[in-house]
Amino acid sequence: MRPVLLLGGLAVAGALAGLAVVFLGLYNTSARSGHWPGVSWVLHTTFRNSVELRAPSPEEVPDLTEPMVRLGARHYASACETCHGAPGTMRTATIRAMVPAPPPIAEAVGSWTPAELGWIVREGVKMSGMPGWPSVRNDEVWPVVAFLTRVGSMTHEQYAALVGPASTDGPPGFGYCAGCHGTDGVSGNARIPRLDIQTPDYLEMALLSYRDGRRQSGYMTHAASAVPGERLRALAQRFGRVRPGGEEGATRPAAGPEAPADTPAWDVPLTTLSGSFHGGPEPAAAVATLSEPVAGSAAAAAGEAPRGEAEAAAAVAADPVVRGRALATAEAGLRDVPACQSCHGPDAERRRPDTPALAGQYRAYLEVQLRLWRDGVRGGGPRAPLMTEAAKLLSDAEIVALAAYYASLPPDAP
Repeated sequence: MRPVLLLGGLAVAGALAGLAVVFLGLYNTSARSGHWPGVSWVLHTTFRNSVELRAPSPEEVPDLTEPMVRLGARHYASACETCHGAPGTMRTATIRAMVPAPPPIAEAVGSWTPAELGWIVREGVKMSGMPGWPSVRNDEVWPVVAFLTRVGSMTHEQYAALVGPASTDGPPGFGYCAGCHGTDGVSGNARIPRLDIQTPDYLEMALLSYRDGRRQSGYMTHAASAVPGERLRALAQRFGRVRPGGEEGATRPAAGPEAPADTPAWDVPLTTLSGSFHGGPEPAAAVATLSEPVAGSAAAAAGEAPRGEAEAAAAVAADPVVRGRALATAEAGLRDVPACQSCHGPDAERRRPDTPALAGQYRAYLEVQLRLWRDGVRGGGPRAPLMTEAAKLLSDAEIVALAAYYASLPPDAP
């Protein structure tokens, strides 16, 4: 009986002590006083073990290419550099006074695998000042990871070459946008969309959708919120006035040999709010084995329409552009997918003013966007529910075909 009373008394005393700490302010939360001895080790060990338990397997990490490095570097410079610093530079005294202090970037990434970095970038770290990714999209973290895997060996000059602002004479904030999109709206990177084919009104609507959280993209949600709202219209007008073909003296981010306009989208299944990196099926084999477009397949010439996913995948592998044209125009005999051309063209006269032009857009970008629509992740302007409904029946092979078709077309003038 006595041990029971003793244990009960200790439990009550512990509960009272805990309540006193919480409600009487006995615990000193001052960052200047730091942690008690051993607390930092406990927190860091818990953090490491938590990441190792939850990170995806190494096999699930896509190829981390140079175009991804450039995109990731730009986002890092805008969203992360304040705390973690840049290669060859010192963090400010204010940042170093944080508890815990964000480590210099080379030190922060040095002992983590790409899969673990992907989880950290996606999820963030509680009570450390490290935010989670500001979007439900999971595919976007990999360009940042691609940059982080290279940053340890970068010089300050190499980093500056990746993230330096474009030289422009546009409205305030234009140089920031042009760093990724180019001063003429053509990025040269197939993972960053062309803007020169869109109207100013559509671009403004897209920026507002990003800023308000109606359209999902961690990159653009951050970018649209970093620029004052009253400047968004001027930026949309500046990009929207450029016509396809560019402008004299335009500055574009270097594309490099790995980012031609027909670069396939990186092979990362998309998900919604599950928190898992991989909530969908692997793309069909045809997605990864596209051949070059062939002018006029025999099936198309005969008016035949492949039926079923296997036949569609085979048709895409043989001639994705012809298959995509048949889908875009809703030719007889194809699956019940609405005609894309009725809203998106080609042909500016047939295109709705509140929908984006697709002709001449990068294939990699179109593939990713169509998958987002199909999987219910994309979002956007007032007509977004219509597009979600239109895309929900698209197969992977049909997405590849549509993207190949529209990317093969010359751009329409807005």
